[in-house]
Amino acid sequence: MEGNQPTRTFATAPAPGAMAVDFEERVDFRRLHEYRLRRARQALEASDLGALVCFDLNNIRYVTSTAIGEWTRDKLIRCAVLARGAEPVLWDFGSAAVHHRLYSPWIEPRNSRPAVTTLRGAVGPAAGLSDIAAAEILDVLREAGVADMPVGMDITDLPTLFALQRAGIEVRDGQQVMLDARQIKSKDEIMLLSRSAAMVDGAYQLVSEALKPGVRENEIVALVNDTLYRSGSDDVESVNAVSGERCVPHPHNFSDRMIRPGEQAFFDIMHAFNGYRTCYYRCFSVGYSTPSQRDAYARAREWMDAGIDLIKPGVTTDQIARLWPTAQDIGLASEREAFGLQFGHGLGLALHERPIISRLNSLENPMAIEEGMVFALETYCPASDGHSAARIEEEIVVTADGPQIITLFPSQELFVTNPY
Repeated sequence: MEGNQPTRTFATAPAPGAMAVDFEERVDFRRLHEYRLRRARQALEASDLGALVCFDLNNIRYVTSTAIGEWTRDKLIRCAVLARGAEPVLWDFGSAAVHHRLYSPWIEPRNSRPAVTTLRGAVGPAAGLSDIAAAEILDVLREAGVADMPVGMDITDLPTLFALQRAGIEVRDGQQVMLDARQIKSKDEIMLLSRSAAMVDGAYQLVSEALKPGVRENEIVALVNDTLYRSGSDDVESVNAVSGERCVPHPHNFSDRMIRPGEQAFFDIMHAFNGYRTCYYRCFSVGYSTPSQRDAYARAREWMDAGIDLIKPGVTTDQIARLWPTAQDIGLASEREAFGLQFGHGLGLALHERPIISRLNSLENPMAIEEGMVFALETYCPASDGHSAARIEEEIVVTADGPQIITLFPSQELFVTNPY
């Protein structure tokens, strides 16, 4: 390992143990629920919508503090409605509604209902289930006195959208309202994000020990999955593992490629702890590093540090994006091709929340950085050898005094694993 100690230090957000104890204040989940529901209500009141209809699992979890498994992510089988002045109503998958009546007392029992779902169209239109669902949503809107107001929806399938329209409901974009609500994190959210990152700190220690010639990318992916699930992860969403000639251009995936001596390899670990996610890259050289690899890493680190040094409340995202190289500077034809390489994105219950920082969108549509935001910054630099590349990512909490970094595995200089 070369130069493993960072040249700067930042205070870090607490990353307490996962258990509830009587001798420390840790995450207060009821306080978390009240904060999130209050934020959603405030965002709704600030809009021209009468209610929010949520099929996005992140939004459902935000307003109801319920989750029944990552397998529901793409099924559109759960729905929550938050109307002005009313309690959330949750339609859940079959017996999960009964489970929540027993174990989720913050939801009124009558508001935990079995869903009417087509399973993304597997139940055909002739069954009329979409119209039944729309009618039940309309009943909730009427009870709340907002049936004559437009509703905001985050995501859905077309049969449900058409059924709501047939029921006379005006549907607008509700995702923007929910993203407004989720933008500023509470003390409890920051602790969960920090704990989630701490789990990846430990995973990277094991990666650094395992990363040697002859190991395949998919074996590292398996190691990380095993480590994180044993540590209490809700969901290992993805592990990108990229080595050797696959580093240029960045493919954003993993393969069964065998890693060889002197190669560069970088990884992105995306997982969730109690729903709160990481996006956490680290880059290594295997056995030894070359001058071109070290030079690429130094430049990627310079771009990263320039962005971090600028972060404080009131700075706008275009100021950060302008510090980064253009697409052409890193060998790509357009900012669309380079999107996600010199990049920033909010973290929370979703992998991509606000702010989104890139040269593609931020230069002409900047937004202000605010205290309480949590986001990741990512940089990428191809090496002069034509096949190596450096990739770094840090997760940052914005405080009144500046940035707090919560991704703590060493990254200030290029890490060489199992050096010769």
